Amino acid sequence: MTTLAHDRYCDEIAHQIGQLRAVVTSGADLSATVPTCPDWSLEQLVRHTGSALRWVELLVRTRAEADIEEDQVPLSAGPESTGDPAALDAWLAETGELLVGTLREAGPDTKVWSWAEIHNSGFWARRMAHEITVHRADATLAAGLPYEVAPDIAADAIDEWLQIVEFAQRTDPADPANELRGPGRSIHLHATDSAPESNAEWLVELAEEGLAWRRGHEKATVALRGPLTDVMLAFYRRLPLDSPRLAILGDRELLEFWLARATFG
Repeated sequence: MTTLAHDRYCDEIAHQIGQLRAVVTSGADLSATVPTCPDWSLEQLVRHTGSALRWVELLVRTRAEADIEEDQVPLSAGPESTGDPAALDAWLAETGELLVGTLREAGPDTKVWSWAEIHNSGFWARRMAHEITVHRADATLAAGLPYEVAPDIAADAIDEWLQIVEFAQRTDPADPANELRGPGRSIHLHATDSAPESNAEWLVELAEEGLAWRRGHEKATVALRGPLTDVMLAFYRRLPLDSPRLAILGDRELLEFWLARATFG
């Protein structure tokens, strides 16, 4: 499956970190609960995101051949002071500079451990671009601010999640994604605001032998329609299906079944 260029992911990580820093310094209540991640406050969400970025930076910089424990990552937990937007902002800024610099230096093909089947720095550039894109949505929604994402990033985020669900079905029999197996059911995602040449439509087939998916316009058991950013957010369980920005045609229960079991992210 085609992915975006390595430099495009690096650029997006830098952009998303800037956007997340803007949320932190917007005057938002850092102690507020994040509606889409209710176990976390806004500050905890930001620290989690920065910690993941620093972990990946260390993996790539050291050309790790195995996982690195969180307590081995310098400054992983963030600034000592809590409730301090300036300290959190400075930590995020440094985190972004470190990660983007390390990824650019490594290029896409440097061998690095990962939990998936792809073991290179390009995997981590893509993964972190989408990690921060989705968690920035969590932060933005918690702060009551508007959220937008570039169409190529939103579409690639959907591609990546489908690939991860497919990977989970093949490699982990205990993963809830295996409950999605079954004959004769399908999901169609349709971005209503994208040009035809962008091909921002997906058919997801839930077969007994496992998930199969492709880009394109085809009839399905259920269709989810809306602007691309909103389709991405709904697919990542960040936007309720009853949002007026979305339309569901067909078997809504199947879509809900998918969202309850495709639990990554």
